[in-house]
Amino acid sequence: MVRQARILAQATSDLVNAIKMDAEGESDLENSRKLLSAAKLLADATAKMVEAAKGAAANPDSEEQQQKLREAAEGLRMATNAAAQNAIKKRLVNKLENAAKQAAAAATQTIAAAQHAASSNKNLAAQQQLVQSCKVVAEQIPQLVQGVRGSQSQPDSPSAQLALIGASQNFLQPGAKMVTAAKATVPTIGDQASAMQLSQCAKNLASALAELRTASQKAQEACGPLEIDNALSTVRGLEKDMQEAKASAEEGKLKPLPGETLEKCSQDLGTSTKAVSSAIAQLLSEATHGNENYTGIAARDVAQALKSLASAARGVAATTADIPARDAMLDCAADVMDKSANLIEETKRAIAKPGDPESQQRLAQVAKAVSQALNRCVNCLPGQRDVDNAIRTVGDASKALLADSFSPSGKSFQEIQAQLNEAAAGLNQSANEVVQSSRGTTQDLARATSKFGQDFSSFLEAGVDMAGTSQDQTQVVSNLKTISMSSSKLLLAAKALSTDPSSPNLKNQLAAAARAVTDSINQLITMCTQQAPGQKECDNALRELESVKGMLENPVEAVSDLSYFDCIDSVMENSKVLGESMAGISHNAKNSNLPEFGDSVSTGSKALCGLTEAAAQAAYLVGVSDPNSSAGQKGLVDPAQFARANQSIQMACQNLVDPACTQSQVLSAATIVAKHTSALCNACRLASSKTSNPVAKRQFVQSAKEVANSTANLVKSIKALDGAFNQENREKCKAATGPLIEAVDNLTAFASNPEFASVPAQISPEGHAAMEPIVAAAKTMLDSSTGLIQTARSLAVNPKDPPKWSVLAGYSRTVSDSIKKLITNMRDKAPGQRECDEAIEVLNSCIREVDQASLAAISQQLTPREDISHEALHEQMAASVHEISNLIEPVAVAARSEASQLGHKVSQMASYFEPLIMAAIGTASKILSSQQQMAVLDQTKTLAESALQMLYTAKEAGGNPKVAAHTQEALEESVQMMKEAVDDLGATLAEAASAAGAVGGMVDSINQAINKMEDAPGGEPSGTFVDYQTTMVKTAKAIAVTVQEMVTKSNTNPDDLGGLANQLTNEFGELATEAKYAAITAENDEIGSHIKKQVGELGFSCTSLVTKAGALQCSPNDTFTKKELIESARKVSEKVSHVLASLQAGNRGTQACITAASAVSGIIADLDTTIMFATAGTLNRENAETFADHRENILKTAKALVEDTKLLVSGAGASQEKLAQAAQSSVSTITKLADVVKLGAASLGAEDPETQVVLINAVKDVAKALGDLISATKAAAGKPHDDPTMLQLKNSAKVMVTNVTSLLKTVKAVEDEATKGTRALEATIEHIKQELAVFSSSDPPPKTATPEEFIRMTKGITQATAKAVAAGNSCRQEDIIATANLSRRAIADMLHSCKQAAYHPEVSKEVQIRALRYGNECAAGYLGLLEHVLVIIQKPSHDLKQQLANYSKRVAGSVTELIQAAEAMKGTEWVDPEDPTVIAENELLGAAAAIEAAAKKLEQLRPRTKPKPPKCSCKFL
Repeated sequence: MVRQARILAQATSDLVNAIKMDAEGESDLENSRKLLSAAKLLADATAKMVEAAKGAAANPDSEEQQQKLREAAEGLRMATNAAAQNAIKKRLVNKLENAAKQAAAAATQTIAAAQHAASSNKNLAAQQQLVQSCKVVAEQIPQLVQGVRGSQSQPDSPSAQLALIGASQNFLQPGAKMVTAAKATVPTIGDQASAMQLSQCAKNLASALAELRTASQKAQEACGPLEIDNALSTVRGLEKDMQEAKASAEEGKLKPLPGETLEKCSQDLGTSTKAVSSAIAQLLSEATHGNENYTGIAARDVAQALKSLASAARGVAATTADIPARDAMLDCAADVMDKSANLIEETKRAIAKPGDPESQQRLAQVAKAVSQALNRCVNCLPGQRDVDNAIRTVGDASKALLADSFSPSGKSFQEIQAQLNEAAAGLNQSANEVVQSSRGTTQDLARATSKFGQDFSSFLEAGVDMAGTSQDQTQVVSNLKTISMSSSKLLLAAKALSTDPSSPNLKNQLAAAARAVTDSINQLITMCTQQAPGQKECDNALRELESVKGMLENPVEAVSDLSYFDCIDSVMENSKVLGESMAGISHNAKNSNLPEFGDSVSTGSKALCGLTEAAAQAAYLVGVSDPNSSAGQKGLVDPAQFARANQSIQMACQNLVDPACTQSQVLSAATIVAKHTSALCNACRLASSKTSNPVAKRQFVQSAKEVANSTANLVKSIKALDGAFNQENREKCKAATGPLIEAVDNLTAFASNPEFASVPAQISPEGHAAMEPIVAAAKTMLDSSTGLIQTARSLAVNPKDPPKWSVLAGYSRTVSDSIKKLITNMRDKAPGQRECDEAIEVLNSCIREVDQASLAAISQQLTPREDISHEALHEQMAASVHEISNLIEPVAVAARSEASQLGHKVSQMASYFEPLIMAAIGTASKILSSQQQMAVLDQTKTLAESALQMLYTAKEAGGNPKVAAHTQEALEESVQMMKEAVDDLGATLAEAASAAGAVGGMVDSINQAINKMEDAPGGEPSGTFVDYQTTMVKTAKAIAVTVQEMVTKSNTNPDDLGGLANQLTNEFGELATEAKYAAITAENDEIGSHIKKQVGELGFSCTSLVTKAGALQCSPNDTFTKKELIESARKVSEKVSHVLASLQAGNRGTQACITAASAVSGIIADLDTTIMFATAGTLNRENAETFADHRENILKTAKALVEDTKLLVSGAGASQEKLAQAAQSSVSTITKLADVVKLGAASLGAEDPETQVVLINAVKDVAKALGDLISATKAAAGKPHDDPTMLQLKNSAKVMVTNVTSLLKTVKAVEDEATKGTRALEATIEHIKQELAVFSSSDPPPKTATPEEFIRMTKGITQATAKAVAAGNSCRQEDIIATANLSRRAIADMLHSCKQAAYHPEVSKEVQIRALRYGNECAAGYLGLLEHVLVIIQKPSHDLKQQLANYSKRVAGSVTELIQAAEAMKGTEWVDPEDPTVIAENELLGAAAAIEAAAKKLEQLRPRTKPKPPKCSCKFL
């Protein structure tokens, strides 16, 4: 560190001189002054750093000095950035430009490759996903290219630079999604050339995106502070554009752009309005908290949303023929821009004074002005005016209800009743028409709402007439007000839907509002009209059936939250109720029991509505579940939930401030507020954990805090009001509602961002065909039921009409048949069942193919594939396995509880098995070794078989959460088996790739791990920041070790580099996963993002190192590649140190605890080595020193350690800084204590080794206790007092104090010949108690051991027992010391090996419990023996010595039980390894193996070929 500081000081000195020279040559005095000022700052920072480096050099072991040096270096870095800011910024922007160009080019190539490959893709779902992601990226590419051009044409323009940064960051997420979609598509593309091209393009794009991410982050850091100014200039520019558009319109030159229509632009305007509202809510929140960086980002988002709004407003104006409407739209849009610019200016001022109430008030006022301007802009949309007129009509008509009394109209009651019934039917029909028109154009909706307004006026007029003739005017007026309110809600829902027609939530809200209108009309009719009993109920039922009929027209959206099996249950339940109601209708009509008849009709109507809703939802789920359909995606939040909660909270707050509100109503309103604010906070927490957008994550958290705090204040004031119900407390309560309503409004506005909205499903023609039988049966049921109720209505009046009874019976039969058909169709069409059968067939076919290939391989007849390379086959296999792995959990989730997704996921999974099997057979055909061939085919077959088993259980589970428990268990088991099969095959492929030097898959894995860090986590973090920090430190250090090993192997054995590269890839994957959760649990977002950034940079360095390792493995003698590998390894090691530094910044105290725990482990290891030397009698004294020379120093240091222990315990609840100081101080003291005790032990002389060991053991116990205390402190840091970790901390502190006290007693007794043995025995007894406590805990050991090791360790107990009995009989101090040392070692070794062997994965639970029990009994028995020996030493007697035999027998019995438990661990096949027969048998087996090997070699030997004799034709022989 000091050496690097020296190099850094020299470099900064050169930079200072260069800046001074530039300043002298500068003609502009202002610039010269700025340069000289920067040079001075840099020189001062350099001087501070040099001073800190000197301090660190003088005290190399001081953590404090090192920290000072780090802080000084950070200060110097900031000063350097300030001095060279312009040059750095220019360089970073240039890098970003190049990265953006590469990304745009790579994306274009990938889109082209995807289009080319589309025709040969067998997986339609994956292809649809790819097409969708390509569309999104294609929309982003022009913005990215425009950003690059703008930055290049205006290199000094901050606005252009920020536009490029924004475009780059917006490009990252869709680009990453396209890479994922492309990789998922590759295995299922039939054309090999297209697949390879798409795969390569996806890899190039992934690499380009990684570069773009890094470049944009660095450029953002350099240019970030200018965001607010740039946003302001952008918005002012948009205002000017609107004014110019109006001037063009007046000249008749405003023309629509290609593709612009009134419908599209209106929809865009509605969507962009929501985006602007959401961005403004975010801006206000950040400005309130005074965070400049996040406020800048929020201002940029506001400007971006306003740009979309301006474009949409221009489009609406250009496509509108109505000139006043056109001008109004452009004026309102310009007004929005003006008000928004004022808001950004006010925000800029507010940041300078974060807590100023005046500035916050001004900010709120300006924001309100923007909101009003936005509403005016939306109201200018075509169709909105008609809806507004209808709302106004309803409002004006409803004013008649404010009169104190209503005079009779002069009409008869029958006339008024008939008029009211007719108007009710008309209003009900109009409400249904409003719902139906929502599926058409905005003009249709406008016409329907206008008609609804007119019909409402007619209805209200009839209602007022009824109120004039009614005796209970108050009740009638109350019902009319309810109808007025529900009508207004219907029109408001229609208005909201007209601005955002694609929103599924709004359509459901509109349908619900229409049903509310029907219900409120029915209530009024029931109360007001006087008809024959049963007639009103029939009319109400007909209106209700009319209102739900629209659900079955085109069920392409979810109408409820019911699952498919909930729908079946609902149909079954409602069909029973309907059957009883139909029987009741018939029976009561026949017997003229008219009140009961009316009840049966009402019950039947409710059951029919329930049946219709369940049928519509089931039909939708069937359509969505078809594999050709595109399943909808849930949004981050449900805007409808937020809107409902907002409305309920506002109404509750209105009730609270109402002077007429009673005490019980106040408490009821408080309950409603608490319920809904709690739901909102939970929704925010979930959204925050799901989103990968750091700004949105922060905003959700901040909004939830604001809502929670304002709710707490309101609840406090409500409690005061409940205690003293007076005007003063009521006023306080009223004041407390304001902040809550404001906080909820801001949250609702933010949650309405289209970015968080759900994506509706797209049902395919096949899906529509699948749902048709359910819809047809439900329609028949509804039509027949309508006829049945109409017939029953007339029969109730005239039950003696035989033809009508036969008609009723016909309708009743049709209803029953249609319900039976509905239930049958729903059961037959259960989502996912057909797809499961098809997938099972595919997998059976795949398994047959593998079996045939295996037979061919065994008979050496597997023909090698010549049309494709081995590497391409390997890649195809790896890609298929990866995609199958990604689908295991989604299939399992769908099988458990999401029936609508089962078909999609199962079909997707099955589609990857065909390419996997083809690639596996192709790979096997190119392998020469028959054994390796079979290994590949067997593992592939195992995977296919486990997938088949999983599909069978998934089909049985069917997505029904209420399925039998054994089916759910079977599903879990099959999921686990499949995961294991995937892991095994994946590991084999990774090993094969690393052995061959193919590193492409590893590079992809690292890039994927980097990208996953930015994704939203799958669930809530299970640990604290400290837990993730600890794991990350361990993993980062493991990476550093692996890298060092790679450097070593590059020189000695390059063939091992592939395996090490694979290991590095896996370690980085673990680090990246932990980093995601560490970032979430960090103290603040800055630390979290810094950790992710450093881990990301480490990942990029790892990809470079892995690539170099693969290249060197292929060319082991290439010296240039070797140098590159060493350089890459150095960079990785440097990045590892950066990761560790970022973790340290996160929690300096806990990081210091981790470092301290590591240091203490080293001290314990050093003391173990010293004990070995002492036991061997080689720990000699230096010079003529005595123990007395060291005693005082030991005692003084031990006391200092006690003080450090106190600081450490209190540090858990203090700041991180104090905790760090306490940890560093305790390590420094224990190091010093260990050193002085070692010197003291050496001074005793080698002639007394047992006493030396006693002394060193005493300090070792202290070190162990300190290590445990540091770990407990780290775990308890920042936790509340009642947390379980605090109890563990207290226990660790007690053990620490006990062990230090024991050390002090040992030190005092060392030279006392009469007591040193007794003291040693006491220390050993305490040590065994502590070991026994650890043994008895439920924590598993860090490693496992074999039963043989365990048995070997039990032999030490026998020796120690004999030694203890002998010491008890002799009572000599030397024997007692030797017994104490031997006992300590023997019992500790036995307990450790017992627990390690018991936790071996192959040991059953029963045997584990047995082994642990006897281990505990053995240690406890031996402890009793030692305590008895201690009693004998203190008061020797013959009787006590006689009892030693009983203690030793108890220990011996426990040892026997232990050995039997160890034998049980190995099962029935276990034999004693030291049995002479076993040894002889092993020797014979070894000899036989050697003979067999020799025989095989002899078989291969052939006699040398003799030279053939020359042919001779001589005949003299």
